[in-house]
Amino acid sequence: MMIADKEKKSDLSSPFGGQGANSIYISDKAKVKIKQLMQDAGVADDASYFVRVGVVGGGCSGLSYKLDFDNEPKPMDQTFEDNGVKVVTDLKSFLYLVNTMLDFSDGLNGKGFYFNNPNASRTCGCGESFAV
Repeated sequence: MMIADKEKKSDLSSPFGGQGANSIYISDKAKVKIKQLMQDAGVADDASYFVRVGVVGGGCSGLSYKLDFDNEPKPMDQTFEDNGVKVVTDLKSFLYLVNTMLDFSDGLNGKGFYFNNPNASRTCGCGESFAV
Protein backbone atom coordinates (compact mmCIF):
# COMPACT_ATOMS: atom_id res chain seq x y z
CA MET A 1 0.00 0.00 0.00
CA MET A 2 1.54 3.30 -1.09
CA ILE A 3 0.99 6.35 1.08
CA ALA A 4 -0.65 8.77 -1.37
CA ASP A 5 -0.93 11.73 0.97
CA LYS A 6 2.80 11.71 1.86
CA GLU A 7 4.28 15.14 1.39
CA LYS A 8 6.36 15.22 -1.79
CA LYS A 9 10.02 16.10 -1.42
CA SER A 10 12.58 16.37 -4.19
CA ASP A 11 14.16 13.01 -5.00
CA LEU A 12 15.11 11.09 -8.10
CA SER A 13 14.35 7.50 -7.20
CA SER A 14 12.51 7.30 -3.88
CA PRO A 15 9.23 5.42 -4.19
CA PHE A 16 7.66 7.59 -1.50
CA GLY A 17 9.06 11.03 -2.38
CA GLY A 18 11.52 11.01 0.51
CA GLN A 19 14.75 12.95 0.89
CA GLY A 20 17.01 10.50 -0.89
CA ALA A 21 17.21 7.17 -2.56
CA ASN A 22 17.81 4.13 -0.40
CA SER A 23 16.33 5.30 2.85
CA ILE A 24 13.73 4.31 5.44
CA TYR A 25 10.59 6.42 5.36
CA ILE A 26 8.07 7.44 8.04
CA SER A 27 4.40 8.08 7.23
CA ASP A 28 2.51 10.94 8.85
CA LYS A 29 0.47 8.53 11.00
CA ALA A 30 3.62 6.73 12.17
CA LYS A 31 5.25 10.06 13.00
CA VAL A 32 2.34 11.10 15.21
CA LYS A 33 2.34 7.75 17.05
CA ILE A 34 6.15 7.73 17.46
CA LYS A 35 6.08 11.24 18.94
CA GLN A 36 3.27 10.20 21.31
CA LEU A 37 5.13 7.06 22.42
CA MET A 38 8.34 9.02 22.95
CA GLN A 39 6.40 11.48 25.09
CA ASP A 40 4.85 8.63 27.09
CA ALA A 41 8.32 7.08 27.60
CA GLY A 42 9.72 10.41 28.79
CA VAL A 43 12.35 10.66 26.03
CA ALA A 44 10.67 13.16 23.69
CA ASP A 45 12.78 16.07 24.95
CA ASP A 46 16.06 14.15 24.75
CA ALA A 47 17.57 14.71 21.28
CA SER A 48 19.88 11.70 21.71
CA TYR A 49 16.93 9.28 21.31
CA PHE A 50 15.91 7.84 17.97
CA VAL A 51 13.82 5.03 16.52
CA ARG A 52 15.86 1.88 15.96
CA VAL A 53 14.49 -0.52 13.36
CA GLY A 54 15.94 -3.91 12.64
CA VAL A 55 15.39 -7.30 11.13
CA VAL A 56 15.84 -10.50 13.13
CA GLY A 57 15.40 -14.15 12.26
CA GLY A 58 12.05 -15.68 13.21
CA GLY A 59 8.36 -15.34 12.60
CA CYS A 60 6.08 -17.24 10.25
CA SER A 61 7.95 -16.17 7.10
CA GLY A 62 11.54 -16.34 8.37
CA LEU A 63 12.36 -12.71 9.22
CA SER A 64 10.73 -10.35 11.71
CA TYR A 65 10.85 -6.61 12.22
CA LYS A 66 12.12 -5.08 15.44
CA LEU A 67 11.25 -1.54 16.52
CA ASP A 68 12.41 0.30 19.64
CA PHE A 69 13.73 3.58 21.03
CA ASP A 70 17.47 3.82 21.56
CA ASN A 71 20.08 6.46 22.31
CA GLU A 72 23.29 4.51 21.72
CA PRO A 73 24.44 4.46 18.09
CA LYS A 74 26.71 1.61 17.05
CA PRO A 75 29.74 1.90 14.73
CA MET A 76 28.13 0.41 11.58
CA ASP A 77 24.67 2.00 12.03
CA GLN A 78 22.92 3.67 9.13
CA THR A 79 21.12 6.88 10.12
CA PHE A 80 18.21 8.52 8.30
CA GLU A 81 15.76 11.28 9.00
CA ASP A 82 12.35 11.42 7.36
CA ASN A 83 9.27 13.41 8.27
CA GLY A 84 11.03 14.81 11.35
CA VAL A 85 11.86 11.37 12.79
CA LYS A 86 15.42 10.08 13.20
CA VAL A 87 15.66 6.41 12.23
CA VAL A 88 18.70 4.21 12.82
CA THR A 89 19.34 0.65 11.68
CA ASP A 90 22.28 -1.69 11.56
CA LEU A 91 23.87 -2.27 8.16
CA LYS A 92 22.70 -5.89 7.84
CA SER A 93 19.07 -4.96 8.58
CA PHE A 94 19.23 -2.05 6.17
CA LEU A 95 19.87 -4.45 3.30
CA TYR A 96 16.37 -5.83 3.97
CA LEU A 97 14.79 -2.43 4.70
CA VAL A 98 15.93 -0.27 1.75
CA ASN A 99 13.07 2.06 0.75
CA THR A 100 10.71 0.66 3.37
CA MET A 101 7.88 2.83 4.70
CA LEU A 102 7.06 2.57 8.41
CA ASP A 103 3.35 3.23 8.84
CA PHE A 104 0.78 3.02 11.62
CA SER A 105 -2.78 1.76 11.50
CA ASP A 106 -5.46 2.23 14.11
CA GLY A 107 -8.21 0.60 12.08
CA LEU A 108 -10.52 -2.28 12.94
CA ASN A 109 -8.44 -4.85 11.04
CA GLY A 110 -5.39 -4.32 13.18
CA LYS A 111 -3.72 -1.68 15.26
CA GLY A 112 -0.05 -0.96 15.32
CA PHE A 113 3.03 -0.24 13.29
CA TYR A 114 3.58 -2.04 10.04
CA PHE A 115 6.29 -2.00 7.41
CA ASN A 116 5.52 -1.48 3.73
CA ASN A 117 8.63 -3.25 2.48
CA PRO A 118 9.19 -3.37 -1.30
CA ASN A 119 11.95 -5.97 -0.78
CA ALA A 120 9.66 -8.60 0.79
CA SER A 121 8.71 -11.41 -1.58
CA ARG A 122 6.03 -12.62 0.83
CA THR A 123 4.54 -11.52 4.15
CA CYS A 124 2.76 -13.54 6.78
CA GLY A 125 -0.92 -12.93 7.57
CA CYS A 126 -0.16 -10.97 10.73
CA GLY A 127 2.24 -8.67 8.87
CA GLU A 128 4.98 -9.03 11.45
CA SER A 129 7.29 -11.26 9.44
CA PHE A 130 8.45 -11.50 5.85
CA ALA A 131 10.74 -13.27 3.43
CA VAL A 132 12.97 -12.01 0.62
